[in-house]
This record gives sequence, structure tokens and C-alpha cells, in this order.
Amino acid sequence: MRTDTEKKIFQRTALLVGDALMERIGSVKVILFGVGGVGSWCAEGLVRGGVKHLTLVDSDCVCLSNVNRQDMATTRTVGQPKVDALKDRLKEINPEAEITTIQRSYNEECAVDFSLGDYDYIIDAIDSLKDKISLIVNACRTDAKLFSAMGAALKVDPTKIKVADFWKVRGCPLGFALRKKMRRSGAIPEKSFLCVYDEEVLTNLGSEDDCVKESDTYRKAVTNGTFAHITAIFGFTLCGLVLQDIYNGSTSTVI
Repeated sequence: MRTDTEKKIFQRTALLVGDALMERIGSVKVILFGVGGVGSWCAEGLVRGGVKHLTLVDSDCVCLSNVNRQDMATTRTVGQPKVDALKDRLKEINPEAEITTIQRSYNEECAVDFSLGDYDYIIDAIDSLKDKISLIVNACRTDAKLFSAMGAALKVDPTKIKVADFWKVRGCPLGFALRKKMRRSGAIPEKSFLCVYDEEVLTNLGSEDDCVKESDTYRKAVTNGTFAHITAIFGFTLCGLVLQDIYNGSTSTVI
């Protein structure tokens, strides 16, 4: 049940969808992998949308080069674990939200430590190709609904952001690389899932040598330029897919 404070916070949302659906939104369990430029905004949208049970998974700490695009990244939060900084932000939005933080990376070696079947929704905002494939394949073995973000870097035009079934994503280098590696390894997802993607692929005009190392815990193979409005739209679109799915009543695990 929502508290009196929550009823006031979400009165505009309840006006749109009704009290019964607000209770349903508040009852779902969501786990989000990766709380960077895409995942952090997705988390904010979920909590502002009424989601109360959210698990955040990321091993990284906030650094200065995150500030241009990540929700919880400010000059004040530099050095903090991303999941903790984001939790603080989300608890300011809804103090009643139950935010669980796991400061570690998801990979095949530790996959058994995550009880993916306990969740109604799994959101993939991971950068690493190998780990992304592992999460997708394992998530698709559960009854949970999976939504995944493709590459959000090297883009400027917000009108080109789209949603499609994973196997129908076109023009996205990350989507192409994922499908190619899956076919070669035989790691094929057991069910379909929707992805947020964008066919626009621009070129870095600056030098990667000028980019500082983003953290001591994770090093990207390639550093690409990003705008906050693109990563935020990717994240909010992922959030929107979850809320729309609840609204449409297509999730059998939600009571």
C-alpha cells in the first residue's frame, strides 16, 4: 500500500492510470544492470513512475567524465560508488522506495549469484559485449521481461532513437556485434525481447588520448563521445517500456 506521502507524490500519475495500476507498479520487482549514462536515467524514470522495488547493479565509481551524461554524477559525488550515489538520489525522490545496491560487475562467472527469476523485469544497460550476451541469454531463460539498450554513443539526433525486437535491430554496430557473436558461440536467447537503439553513428572528432581513465574498476576498450540527451532518452525509453508493459497488463507475474 502507498503511504500518504506517496499518494501525494504520485497523484498526477494516478490521475492518468488510476489507483489500482499504481499499486501494480509499486509491486513489481525490477533489476537494472549498469547505471551509467543510460541506466541511471532509467532508474530515475522508474522511481518517478512509482516503482518501489529496484535493484541496481554496477561495479563502477563516479568520476568527473561521467558528469556530462549520468544522472547521479556531479562534482560532489565523484569517487562514490555509482549505485550508492544513485540510491541517494532515488531515495530523495521517494523515501519509501526499496532500493537494493550491488556494487559488482555481472559476468558469466558470477551469474549464479543473481537470482534473475525473482524479478518481474530485467533491464540490460551493460557495455561489455561478453557480459551483455551472458545477461541476455540467462535473462531469457526466466519468466521475467527483458529490455535491453544497444549503443548510445556517437549520436546527436534524438528523433532517430527507436525500439525493435533484438533480431530486427538494424544500423547499430553493437546489435550487429552481439548477433554475430551469439551465432558463432551458439548462445542464442530462448525468447524475443525489445531493444532501444539508434541507427545514427557519428565519428569522434576529438582524440581519445585526451580522455581520462573513467575509473579504476572498469576500462572500456574504446571511448566514444556522448550527449546526455541521447543517453537519457535511451534510459527513459527503457523505463517507458516497463511502465507500458504494466499498463498493458501483459505481465502475468504481476498481481
